[in-house]
Amino acid sequence: MSVPNYVFFRGRVVPYSDVKFGVLTHALNYGTAVFGGLRAYWNADEKQLFVFRPSDHFRRFLQSTKLMCMDLPSSGEELLKGLIDLIRAEGYKEDLYIRPLAFDADEIIGVRLHDLHPEVSIVVIPFGNYNKNEEGMHVTVSSWRRVDDNSIPARGKIAGAYVNSAFVKTDALRAGFDEAIVLNADGHISEGSAANFFLMRNGVFATPPITDNVLEGITRRTVMQLLRDELKTEVQERQIDRTELYLADEAFFCGTGAQISAITRVDYRPIGTGQLGAVTARLRAIFFDVVRGRIAKYRSWCCPVYESKQTATTKERSRVTVE
Repeated sequence: MSVPNYVFFRGRVVPYSDVKFGVLTHALNYGTAVFGGLRAYWNADEKQLFVFRPSDHFRRFLQSTKLMCMDLPSSGEELLKGLIDLIRAEGYKEDLYIRPLAFDADEIIGVRLHDLHPEVSIVVIPFGNYNKNEEGMHVTVSSWRRVDDNSIPARGKIAGAYVNSAFVKTDALRAGFDEAIVLNADGHISEGSAANFFLMRNGVFATPPITDNVLEGITRRTVMQLLRDELKTEVQERQIDRTELYLADEAFFCGTGAQISAITRVDYRPIGTGQLGAVTARLRAIFFDVVRGRIAKYRSWCCPVYESKQTATTKERSRVTVE
């Protein structure tokens, strides 16, 4: 992967090569950073690039910084404006992944959260599928447990916590699987290495509650609404036992990176027919129309990057608030 040409840093778009930090940087040594993950989708018919739910993503990003005692120099509105300026500077007209990052930049020795000075950056890169088998993943139940909220807050995208995800993902890939499902300390399903989880049994979808150490996913919320409103399917937020995996009719991961990735086998056992499920297939089709701004009902979730007669950037920008 080639590095970007530009980065949004210290309130403006600058050449990527101009931003440099030393090996003593606090975030590098102690994991004191938070990040976000957004996608932008190219709509070829409209010749428009849409950032999906940026106000929700930046709101969660700022909430993550609050968990880390960071006093950011940028507001949500400024971050969204900076993102739009950055994409326009790069001139991209294809699907993108967007990575905002807030990190403690002090070059000191000493682990703590207070009396530090965070910096904020955003980069964008062309990006396709995160999972290579989005329509038929073979996964395993990891031997690693999900970090507990009383250890590291799972609802924040805290950089240091993703070492947990790295252990999970590397062991799964080295064992020949596409991904892994992680249990929490109580033995209930939490999520994937970096994605939320859903399964369907007897026509009802279930997903772990946010109190089971899952990320409060924005794609997760999107999926729940689409299942209920578009597919008229019941969705329960409840604890899920490991053995329910083996009895599920359908299952999938969802997230900014994962999008909607169907799970068709778990530990060599087929899920349902062992093929992409009918409901998951319909959900994927609806989701990809939504994120590209093709469904008017959900158009407010899609923030256009380039100015045109059909779209305006001011409406979505005005929605970015800090809670």
